[in-house]
Amino acid sequence: MYTIISGTNRVGSHTEKVAREYREILETKNIKANLFSLKGLDVLHRNEAIKKVETEILIPTQKFIFIIPEYNGSYPGVLKALIDNSDINTVWNFKKALLTGVATGRAGNLRGMDHLSDTLHYMKMNVYYNKLPISVVNKVMNEYGHLNDETLLAVNRQLDGFIEF
Repeated sequence: MYTIISGTNRVGSHTEKVAREYREILETKNIKANLFSLKGLDVLHRNEAIKKVETEILIPTQKFIFIIPEYNGSYPGVLKALIDNSDINTVWNFKKALLTGVATGRAGNLRGMDHLSDTLHYMKMNVYYNKLPISVVNKVMNEYGHLNDETLLAVNRQLDGFIEF
């Protein structure tokens, strides 16, 4: 089972639009993926909502796709809080992860992907080597939330490799 995590809780974010593009591309490859948004989820402490998400989505998932925006040179605290307040052994250990960084700047959240990679490695996850930085996302995405052809080509290559991973 695949789950795409939109790594922010901001409403109307580029991150969620990119996550939807990933899900649509996976569907063209006959792969069903959950799209998990952090919007409206209380992640500041372990609670019933987190336990429900674990049981229904996170524990059954074997391959995670993290779409993470750049927040102050790293990844969002809301994603870190989800990780910190989940049951690491059952949710994350020995599963696979793909990382895509999203930024309106020119680095595509390279540092944030490195930080998240370190966290995921600590939790015994296998991180796919092809981490895709999507820079100037506000320019490579049109008003309908679709990525341009060049970026879609890179996403497709990344996903094809991850499917085989």
